[in-house]
Parts: sequence; C-alpha cells; structure tokens
Amino acid sequence: MDPAAWTFVILGLAIVAFVSGRVPMAVVAIGVALALWATGVLTLTEAFAGFGDPTVLFIASLFVVSEALDATGVTAWVGLQVVSRAGRGRARLTVVVGVMVALLSAFISINGAVAALLPVVVVVAVRAGIIPAKLLIPLAFAASAGSMLTLIGTPVNIVVSDAAVAAGGRAFGYFEFALVGIPLVALTVLVLALWGDRLLPDRVPDRFADVAPDPREHAQNLRSSYAVDLDTNTLFSVSEGVAEVLVAPRSQLIGRTIYPGMTTRDENLVILAARRGEDEGPNASRGNATPGELTLQAGDAVLVQGPWEALTRYTASPDVIAVTAPQSLQRAVPLGRGAKRAIVILVLMVLLLATGLVPPVVAGLLAAGALILTRVLTLPQTYRSISWTTVILIAGMVPLSAAFISTGAAGIVADAVLSVIGTASPHLALLVLGVITMVLGQFISNVATVLVVAPIAVAISRALEVSIMPFMMSLTVVGAAAFLTPIATPVNLMVMQPGGYRFGDYWRLGLPLMAVYLAIGVLYVPLIWHF
Repeated sequence: MDPAAWTFVILGLAIVAFVSGRVPMAVVAIGVALALWATGVLTLTEAFAGFGDPTVLFIASLFVVSEALDATGVTAWVGLQVVSRAGRGRARLTVVVGVMVALLSAFISINGAVAALLPVVVVVAVRAGIIPAKLLIPLAFAASAGSMLTLIGTPVNIVVSDAAVAAGGRAFGYFEFALVGIPLVALTVLVLALWGDRLLPDRVPDRFADVAPDPREHAQNLRSSYAVDLDTNTLFSVSEGVAEVLVAPRSQLIGRTIYPGMTTRDENLVILAARRGEDEGPNASRGNATPGELTLQAGDAVLVQGPWEALTRYTASPDVIAVTAPQSLQRAVPLGRGAKRAIVILVLMVLLLATGLVPPVVAGLLAAGALILTRVLTLPQTYRSISWTTVILIAGMVPLSAAFISTGAAGIVADAVLSVIGTASPHLALLVLGVITMVLGQFISNVATVLVVAPIAVAISRALEVSIMPFMMSLTVVGAAAFLTPIATPVNLMVMQPGGYRFGDYWRLGLPLMAVYLAIGVLYVPLIWHF
C-alpha cells in the first residue's frame, strides 16, 4: 500500500476512535504518530516532531497563564463586576454574559473562561428567576465566538496561522483575528439573545454542578450552620480563608479535645467552631455546634481559619475530609493574592505578541516562567494547569497533517473536490471546505479537524492560484462552529449537567449559528483577506 493510502487509512481509524469515545483522545493521537512511523509514511523523527513543535509549546504556556488569572481571582472579579450589573431580564443577561465570556476567552482558554463564569451565571440565573438552561448554552457558544478575537483565543488560531506560513503565506497578527471576530461575537450574541428563549429547553436540572460558592454567601451559611457569632466580612480575604472539615474514620484526631480559639498542632490554624456528627464518614449527618470543649469522634465537623496555603496542606491530610476544597474557595475570592502580578504579566505577554518583538512561543514561555518566579503559581500548580490531553492531541496530529502534504494525500482530496466544483469559483471551494470542517468538527476535536483540513485547503488554493490567507481564516471561522453536539467541544460538555441539557438540545440553537458562521467564512472573510 502506498504512503498516501496508508495516510487515509490512519485518518479513518483515528476518526472512528475519536467518535466512539472509547479510546482517550491522547492515546489516539499517540497511536496516529506511531502508525505513521510503523507504516513507513514518516521517519521516527518526523512522526514525533509534534512534541517539539513551537505551536505545541506555546499552547501549553497559555494554559499556565489562564490558570494564573483564574487562581488569583481575576476572572472571578471581572465576572462579578459585569454580571452583577446586568439586571434580571433574560435577553439583557444573555448579552452581558455573552460579551463578558467572549472578551475573557480572547485572553485565556475557552475552558478557563467558561469555568470561571459558570458558577457566577448559575447564581445570577437563580437570583433572577431564570432557568439556568436559558443562559448556559449561550455561555458556551459565546465563548467559542470570543476565541476568534485574538491569536491566543484558541489553539486553532495558532495552528492555522502557522499553517499559513508553512504554505508560503504570512502569519496572522495578534489582533488581526478581531476583524472577523468582532462581527462573529456581535452576530452570535444577537442570535442567542433573540432566539435563545424559544430554542432552548425549559428543563430544570436535577442538581447543579459542583461549582465554587460565592465567598460571602458561604460565610453566611457557615455562620448559620454553626450558630456562632462570626464576622462574615473577614472570614475570606486575599491572604486567609476558612475551611470546614470532617474528622475521617481512623483519624489520628479521634479522641483529641478541642475548643474554639485553640490552634492546630501542625499548621497553626485557628479553630473557630466544631459540632458533633451523628454518624461516621464523609456523608455524616451533623448535629448542633458545640460552644465549649469537644472530644473528637469520626464524623465531627470542625471549622478552621488561617492562610490559604496552610488550609490547603491541612485539608490534604488523611485525618480530615474537606467539605469544600480551599482551592475552590480561594479562586472565588475576587482579586486574590498575586492578582496584580498576573495582570501585569498578561499585559506584557500581549504586548510582546502584538508587537511581534519575539516569536509567540517565546512570549508564552516567558510569561509562564515569570508567573512561577514571581510566585503567582507554584510548580505543581503549573503542571496541573496544563491540559495534557490537548497538548498530546495536537502533538500527535501535527505529523498527520504533515503526512497529508508529503504523501500527496491532500492533493488527492483537493483534486476530488475540484473535479466536482470546478475551478471557476474560490467561494464555492470555501463552501465545500467549510461544510467538511463543520461536519467533522461535531464529532472530533476542532484542532484535529483543522490539522486534517488545512493541507487540503492549501492544495486547493494552489490549484486555483489564489491566496492562501482567505482559506486559512475561513477554516478558522468554520472550525469554531462546533455547536450541534455536547461532545463537539469541552465547553459544550461543561454546561450540560448544570443546565440539565440532553444530547438533542444543542442543535436547535446551534444550527442557525452554524449557518451564520458558514456565511461569514464564505462571504465576509474574502472581503477582508482577498483571493
């Protein structure tokens, strides 16, 4: 079998594996790289070149920057400031939420933007008397539109920009995406505001997702739950917080006597209150607060206060079970420790990217390194912040994209497309490529889809003897239109449970939005980036 045929076979098997969902995406990507080497399509160095690709390293660094903004409460502060002023009308809330998440996703990952605003939107919806389902799909869809505002909005933008350079074009500027991103965001928010109420379900979810609680509300709940006089305005701050823990079965704390005001032995945390648990274990039903001394038993609840780092270490002990993780509460504190440093580093990174003084990967790695050196993030936090699935997925699929070019597989597909549509209209070529990209993007990662379709777009543009730039930008636009299924993007899946959505709820609002994206990709993009 010739190399081109092997490339098609490997692509087909990868798509089947992606769609089935039975094999982790990272495993599929590594399998693709191994298969390309085993079949002789690529050399060993070529098959694993993606793991050293600057695009992959840049994307990994962006996850670190996103984590810094989230962990320091920058996203929580921005979300609270804007959403709290949105009022109670569904349409107005949709507009404010849509614009907010779009702006946020332009500078941090789409997943990070949605994760940061998800708890805020749920709380605001409940307070406004609106079913969360009316706002959560709009939150996810608007985030996808916002990713088109800057180069770093989504890995797809970076992949396409690099593909344009490799094909003999130029790299897209940092804010150049905004030329198409601003109309996309405006039209997306308009569609969501006008049709969202009619096309989204009225279903109330059985239960909401586990989201970070509002610090003020959480403090009031603790005060009421323990029936003690606590200043709710001082329980949570930039430097300190409160954690509620249960005494674990077989804990070394069992039999130890505690009382309010004493400090813990190891972490020097202050015990604010305690109450007796009626049963043992993490699901114990708890009784009334005990104002005096209490000899601890399994299942007893204890309220402790102290620095966030000490709380994190204390709750990691096997002797206690945290009711709410301190890290979750700390993220919900607006403009927490390190927020100013994180903002300054973000601004400097954006300036480096916008001016082109250094390659994007250098700007990203400098920002990630600065966040660690200034102690905004710890090294373990940095490792955890990176979506290794995404990194491995891109690294494994980059060689497949290269194989499509080197084996002539992209040319075969391009010739097949051109034999059907002819060479008269590049707009028709954009339409066909757009439909192919959209269909694939509903079932496999949009990054993987773009990596597959990009070399085909390059081959078609060369056959038509037109510029590669409108093809690459159009591919970016339609690649962002993954709206028909909950598995199309991680953010679609993130809002499924808290919104009480079913698999078939997405296409009703997603279909008209996809038509908008296709129209912009085929008709509007060539007006800015000429053939």
